[in-house]
Amino acid sequence: MAGSGKAFDFKLFRRLLQFTKAYKWTFYFVGFAAVVMSGLSVLRPYLLQKAIDDGILPKDNESLVLFISLMVAVLVFEVLFQFAFIFYANWLGQNVIRDIRVKLFKLMLSFKMKYYDKSAVGRLTTRAVNDIETISSIFSQGLFMIISDLLKMLVIMGYMLYQSWRLSLIVFAILPLIVYATRVFQRAMKTAFEDVRNQVANLNTFVQERITGMKIVQIFTREKKEYDIFKEINEKHKSAWVKTVWYNSFFFPIAEMASSVAIGLLVWYGGLNVTENGAITLGLIVAFIELTQMLFRPLRQIADKFNTLQMGMVAANRVFGILDTKSHIDDDGSLELKDTKGYIEFKNVSFGYNEDEQVIKNISFTVHPGETIALVGATGAGKSTIINLLSRFYEINGGDILIDRNSIREYSLVSLRKEIAVVLQDVFLFADTIYNNITLGDPDISRETVIEAAKEIGVHRFITSLPNGYDYNVKERGSMLSSGQRQLISFLRAYVSNPGVLVLDEATSSVDSYSEELIQNATDKITQGRTSIVIAHRLATIKKADKILVMDAGQIVEMGTHKELLKKENGFYRNLYEVQFMAEETI
Repeated sequence: MAGSGKAFDFKLFRRLLQFTKAYKWTFYFVGFAAVVMSGLSVLRPYLLQKAIDDGILPKDNESLVLFISLMVAVLVFEVLFQFAFIFYANWLGQNVIRDIRVKLFKLMLSFKMKYYDKSAVGRLTTRAVNDIETISSIFSQGLFMIISDLLKMLVIMGYMLYQSWRLSLIVFAILPLIVYATRVFQRAMKTAFEDVRNQVANLNTFVQERITGMKIVQIFTREKKEYDIFKEINEKHKSAWVKTVWYNSFFFPIAEMASSVAIGLLVWYGGLNVTENGAITLGLIVAFIELTQMLFRPLRQIADKFNTLQMGMVAANRVFGILDTKSHIDDDGSLELKDTKGYIEFKNVSFGYNEDEQVIKNISFTVHPGETIALVGATGAGKSTIINLLSRFYEINGGDILIDRNSIREYSLVSLRKEIAVVLQDVFLFADTIYNNITLGDPDISRETVIEAAKEIGVHRFITSLPNGYDYNVKERGSMLSSGQRQLISFLRAYVSNPGVLVLDEATSSVDSYSEELIQNATDKITQGRTSIVIAHRLATIKKADKILVMDAGQIVEMGTHKELLKKENGFYRNLYEVQFMAEETI
């Protein structure tokens, strides 16, 4: 790929050009405009030469006016084509990156949770926003600009040779110096820009994580430490950019000096020839001076544009690295899960987040339609993993999970997850209204349905007490609501989706008693007559469960009702109950 050390990766470039096929006529037009502009580039120096030799020197006013008029016409054409070239090159670039960004985001929506467990949010954000934006510069400032400049240079060199091979040799003698300097500059800048992209990603990741976790930073008085770390990362970011400035500081003065030397030699040799009444005219010298500047200017700029192209290629390499990631759940099930009865069966299920470390070990249990089962156990016992596996956020390593006696692999992912509503312990709300956070944009869920459901589970009063009620904007991650209020919204969100299976990760340790009472009432309402799996944190839920699964170290060590499990001497559940739940019961 582009980061492999090659000066330019044509395989990657061809892959990027595949995205232009949908806009091939625009692509062709921009290429045509580049050709036309290269042809027009020699007309102005030619007309300037004629204006001097055939108009000014012989004092022929008519010829002078004619050539000046033609120069104005050529200039108008150049402006028009330049406008069309720049506009449509940028238009093409923006459409290409729109398509790439849509494809990337669609792919990211299908990634396994394992991918996000191991990927920094800031780095992914950089890829989806900054890097893709950089790709657009390949078309707007890189590819077509380079093609246009190269065509201009070829036309100019051909015209110079046609007019005077002697003057041309003077100019061409300086070219190898600039070409060599350009090559060295381009290679150095490629490495520098790769370092820049890395440092930008590191900076984005650090800032995003610290802003998200600012409360923790301040609670543990980490401000000074995080400030020092940020200064170090920012310094590396600055150093990466300074390196690019350093290379530019060397290259451009060398290129400017070479251009000045070439013009000086032209004036010296051409001037001597004119004074000796040679074949070289004053108009030709002036034309060659302009042609030399036109030849050297794109040669100097082509290095800068090649850097832009290279930076876009580095960004494309990173984006395609995500597009090539094979980390999604296979969605090849042919069955549609509708109106599920709620029969669930885990058959010898094993799973590990890492291949060499099993979190779930050969688990088997059955949930009959309408039953509520409670999962209890110490932290890390594997309770939340059961929830993740049921919704196919992760693929099991062994065994099978059945719903209505069919493997969950046989169902399409959309239909499976529509029938399973999950209320997580860590409630996530988008920076949007309460109503939109409840419906998540589902057009089949009306406002009347939401309000009626809110009244049924007892949260309507709480919502209407907020400014703008259901249209209250909860801001990022629901920061305008308390943890208890966020959880009530998540209960309502699950309830209005009318799932066949309900999964609850109850969490009331950090909520007030009023919110806890509302949550308990909501739990009773939405689990009624519906198959439910509950990670139990409260005694009330455990007592009401039809079955309790006691987990330890990834295995089910006990199973039964609350009363049955309490009868077991030195049982896991009994010990857990005495330590954790009796205090709650006493209170």
